[in-house]
Amino acid sequence: MSGTGTGEELGAQAARARALVLLRIRSRATAVALLPAALAVVLFAAGAQGFAEGGGWDAVRWAVTACAVVVLLVAAAVAFAVVRAKPAVSPTIPLSEQAAPDLYRLVRDLAERLGVPAPSAIALTPDCDSWLEDRTHPAADRPARDAAGRESGPADGSGRRPGRRRVQAAPVLVIGSPFLWWMRVAELRAVLAPVVAGTGPSAHPDIAAARRFVRGLDGAVADAAAPVQGPLRKVLRLPGRFIGRIARLLLRSCRDHAAEMERGVAAAASTRAQTVDYGLRVVAQEQVGLAYAGWDRLLTRVALPAWRMGRWPSRLDAGVVSALTELSRRDRLAEGFTTRLGERPACDLLEDPGVADEAASLLAARLFHGGPAETGPDWAPVDWQQYPEEVVDRKWRAEAARLHRVLDAMGVPPASGADADAACAGVPTLARVVEHLASGRDGGEELAAGISAAVAREEAQAPRPVGVGAGEVGGDVLELWGPDPLPLFPLQPPRTGTELLADHVAAMVCCAAVDTAGAAPGLDWLDGPALLVDGERRADLGSPVLSLVEEGDAGPLRSWLASVGVRTDKPVRLV
Repeated sequence: MSGTGTGEELGAQAARARALVLLRIRSRATAVALLPAALAVVLFAAGAQGFAEGGGWDAVRWAVTACAVVVLLVAAAVAFAVVRAKPAVSPTIPLSEQAAPDLYRLVRDLAERLGVPAPSAIALTPDCDSWLEDRTHPAADRPARDAAGRESGPADGSGRRPGRRRVQAAPVLVIGSPFLWWMRVAELRAVLAPVVAGTGPSAHPDIAAARRFVRGLDGAVADAAAPVQGPLRKVLRLPGRFIGRIARLLLRSCRDHAAEMERGVAAAASTRAQTVDYGLRVVAQEQVGLAYAGWDRLLTRVALPAWRMGRWPSRLDAGVVSALTELSRRDRLAEGFTTRLGERPACDLLEDPGVADEAASLLAARLFHGGPAETGPDWAPVDWQQYPEEVVDRKWRAEAARLHRVLDAMGVPPASGADADAACAGVPTLARVVEHLASGRDGGEELAAGISAAVAREEAQAPRPVGVGAGEVGGDVLELWGPDPLPLFPLQPPRTGTELLADHVAAMVCCAAVDTAGAAPGLDWLDGPALLVDGERRADLGSPVLSLVEEGDAGPLRSWLASVGVRTDKPVRLV
């Protein structure tokens, strides 16, 4: 215990020392701003005492006074910009105590065991991470909506209402929503222990003041970089840039000290948390890594295709459990996982887990894809039972239709082996695609370029996501985040022409398999859209398609089609 206390004290002392350095930087900046004014006072006092008389001294006094006035005005402008700046607030879903009384009780009990102040509120984020966030800035004092849509007070969830006095409050505990569904209650408590322990160092006045100073500088730099709106934008642009440069210079001088201060805070919190569930935390950290892997796979392979089709899965957190269960089955770890899943999940700490999951799922779609804030005909929720029909089948047929539109624009004729009715009516067939790519007339390059251009046109014509207002899911926090365009965190880089062509050819093959061979669209929790043949997933389509697209070799694909029983000469439904 003495070693634990010593480690905590060393971390806290290091954090306080760095906080004092940051406050000294602030004091020195203030002193530099006051220096010309002090010199002007000295010169006027000397003149009044008869020590500095004459026309030359008068000129010096007034020159120094003018310089002092300019410097004070600039300093006041910088100070005003720092005070009024809106530091970035992480996009989260406020979680009121009425919506999660058991979770609040667990966190308060944990804070009591650690001997630290309890967080002022709890919020959820669609990410596999947890942290403390200071939301005492006046910009955060606006009514927000919790996961159930109820007004939960200001954006920090502390229950304070907007006012002219700033009330010092404990930071907000932000919890990754996938943790609540994947982790058991004991595991969540062990993972949150070092995070909650951070409220102790955060309550120190020097550390709190240093954090406010650094966050104010960061907000001032961001505000200066944002485009100025209104009729005075041309007049305010130059002063704003100048103020931003000064704030950036101060921020650069603070960066290393701020990082060391946060390391000290983290070290002190981690050492204090060793007294609570330390043995279980080692096991729980393994679940953190698994949750991150499952969440990333679910977003990129399952959610992203749905978002591109104008549908957002409304139970992403529940999907993490299915994805990780499937991963454990494939890795032959199902027995251990089954035993663990028999314990109480952390999502039981919420009054209505479904509402919280839906809110977090919509916020994830906004952050990672840039979808609208409200549902509509072109942006609707979809549950996992509807996913194969609403997402997979529509995705395949939309891509197949785009492929044939490009072929039509290129003047590609129908397949030689197509039946007469299909050839005369111009009905799309898989044989047309295979013959064109196997002929090698354009190497696949012209077709890939045409598909890339078509995708780019459709994305450019799609309505751009706009800012959200108060009362919408994630509205307040996204507004506080800043003017950055959505999505804030794109999941994947733009696809190449060859990748797009391969996806479209595979989609055409899947449509043909569904229409002519009795196959069905399906959902694979780790790989997303899947083709089911006789109830079993066929995961061997990628290699034959690539052979056709990249090398013009149709042999492997023809063999695959024959094994499934696909008729390439039959028309395919595209809508």
